[in-house]
Amino acid sequence: QVQLVESGGGLVQAGGSLRLSCAASGRTFNRYTMAWFRQAPGKEREFVADISWTGGSTYYDDSVKGRFTISRDNAKNMLYLQMNSLKPEDTAAYYCAASQSRPYYEKSAYPYWGQGTQVMVSS
Repeated sequence: QVQLVESGGGLVQAGGSLRLSCAASGRTFNRYTMAWFRQAPGKEREFVADISWTGGSTYYDDSVKGRFTISRDNAKNMLYLQMNSLKPEDTAAYYCAASQSRPYYEKSAYPYWGQGTQVMVSS
């Protein structure tokens, strides 16, 4: 079992930056691939990025590649998402999730989810 709590969302102007954090409970955090998903109003929840349990492998959706960076600190049971050059279309609720199943870009592969943190980007 993994419990996840996101923080760090807020309102930012286009071009600005935010850093999201996800605190995980449980002693097996480092056995899970972790990911960030997002859901805009009226839209499906979509994949943003994932990171392997070692942190050595990352994967990004094309829409955020080069702007967002996913990272993790297994010693602290923390997952992060550094978001730079934010755009209004990045506005969404952001969720962290944990999985031990592929494919990691599919939300159905993730049994554990946080409650989400809201990001709003103004133009």
